[in-house]
Amino acid sequence: MPRARPEPHYNRLLPAETQRERIEIVLVRPRNPLNIGAAARAMANFGFSRLAVVAPYAPNWREARSAVGAPELLKNARQAATLAEAVSGCTLVAGTGTLAHRKPDQRVVRLPEVTELFALELERGGRVALVFGPEKHGLTREDLSWCHLLVEIPTDPLQPSMNLGQAVAVCLYELARGLAPFSPGEDPATDATFPHADSRADSGALDVLAGAIEETMGEAGYSPAIMRDANRLDLRLLLRRLAFTEPDARRGLRLFRRILWRMRHADEIGKSSESE
Repeated sequence: MPRARPEPHYNRLLPAETQRERIEIVLVRPRNPLNIGAAARAMANFGFSRLAVVAPYAPNWREARSAVGAPELLKNARQAATLAEAVSGCTLVAGTGTLAHRKPDQRVVRLPEVTELFALELERGGRVALVFGPEKHGLTREDLSWCHLLVEIPTDPLQPSMNLGQAVAVCLYELARGLAPFSPGEDPATDATFPHADSRADSGALDVLAGAIEETMGEAGYSPAIMRDANRLDLRLLLRRLAFTEPDARRGLRLFRRILWRMRHADEIGKSSESE
């Protein structure tokens, strides 16, 4: 009886499909369809299939010839108008970039270290997103306000930027290499920034809570109009640093909606109290 052919060693490095299907790759405002195609090809190489493209510059980006072996992946990619929309269902969002020209507002992790954080989040049942910025300047501070982490790709200071397709390939290789050995039931070292939780609030829930808080701040005259954009960005960052669970976000939303209602009906409440 012929012996079964052994499984190729390199295939054992690929994460389980149940992990890969909960990892979103997000490209923000990409300009060159060839780079989108190269990113899709890298995803196909490592078995990832969930691609979201935010506000692409070229309308014909799905026709990129560089998506060799990945035309269906490109065809099925989601197009989103905003980054908020693209990551709304994700519970852990990591932006990518270098520290060459920015002072980050969130925790910075090196590329090899993010794998364990992703593995922990996937084990909890969460969804994760890895976000890449446009070719010319990368993710802006505004973009990063939707990210829990900034993932630093180690590059030489003399040439810190990478081609978009290459950056995606490097990151996915690291995820494939790092996620594969992880299996449910193991107890990897925990991190105080991301404590264990049954259900972490996703990005969409945090945006709803941020909206309620901002509305309350506006009603209270918390700051002049000139500061609203800065306060909005700081609030988004703060909610992600606090690592809210889903129940936390619901409680917070009820709290601020109740405060807002009482502020808007203060006169009625006051008259009711006087008549008693």
